[in-house]
Amino acid sequence: MSRCVQGRRLLNKPEQEVLRQQLFQAAAFSGLEVVTYCIMSNHFHVLVRAPAHNTCVDDAELIRRYQILYPKSTRFSPFPTVSIPEALKQNGAQAEIIRTYLLRRMHDVSEFMRTLKLRFSLWYNRMHDSFGTLWANRFHSVLIEDRPSIVRTVAAYIDLNPVRAGMVKDPKAYRFCGYADAVNGHAVAQNGICRMMGDGQTQTTAERLAAYRCLLFGEGAKELRAKANIDQAAVRAVFKREGKLGPGAMLKSRLKHFTEGAVIGSSLFVRSYLKGKGRSPTPIFQSMGCECCGIPSQSKLGRH
Repeated sequence: MSRCVQGRRLLNKPEQEVLRQQLFQAAAFSGLEVVTYCIMSNHFHVLVRAPAHNTCVDDAELIRRYQILYPKSTRFSPFPTVSIPEALKQNGAQAEIIRTYLLRRMHDVSEFMRTLKLRFSLWYNRMHDSFGTLWANRFHSVLIEDRPSIVRTVAAYIDLNPVRAGMVKDPKAYRFCGYADAVNGHAVAQNGICRMMGDGQTQTTAERLAAYRCLLFGEGAKELRAKANIDQAAVRAVFKREGKLGPGAMLKSRLKHFTEGAVIGSSLFVRSYLKGKGRSPTPIFQSMGCECCGIPSQSKLGRH
């Protein structure tokens, strides 16, 4: 999660749209999978799955990823006067410099966030004739065990941000979140949610989105100290339809448009991770709520 400077509401719809596009571009360049995301007016959340740092990336894939961020050479390109495909073909000293530079930026959450926030800041300042920092501080991050029940709970928390803030009653009605994007047919957003919801029983995209919708409404109905929760009548209606959206609802939707430094998972996972870092975990109960939205919830965490 990253917050705008002074908590100011600087992200209106045009800014949210650009940040959304840049988020997917930066993730594709970095080789990260976006599970889901949510962009609010003064902060954003994104849940990503990162491959191992040493995951092999050949030259053809490096070129493809490079051209996602830098389709044409500008003064902001890292190699503005160099043809990347030609340089890599020649396989000389310059090719090694390019490979080393690009591979260092791959499969790394910090590099992904640095790329995203820097690119958006440059765009924002240029469009608003402004200067200086846009973001309050370095991003806040939580390491999550890649276990379905845990990942789904965190994803639902993210997609429910606008509901908890009292902005919408149904997360599909909020344009700038992963679930709404998936309902609206965005392929990458669908892939993130569908992979997360895959369990051998739900096979199709529609089935997995329906299962996630049930999860969202079930989580959203829990009584939390927030501006709004999903009411039980809406939950019953969603469960009655088994989370499925009718063609009319789908068309209408498409036309309309965590504590820093924590590790979440089983005791074994937390201890294994912290042991690798040479630290002893201190089990605590700590709020995972969004400070911006005032939404607390409790989860057992390992502090490091």
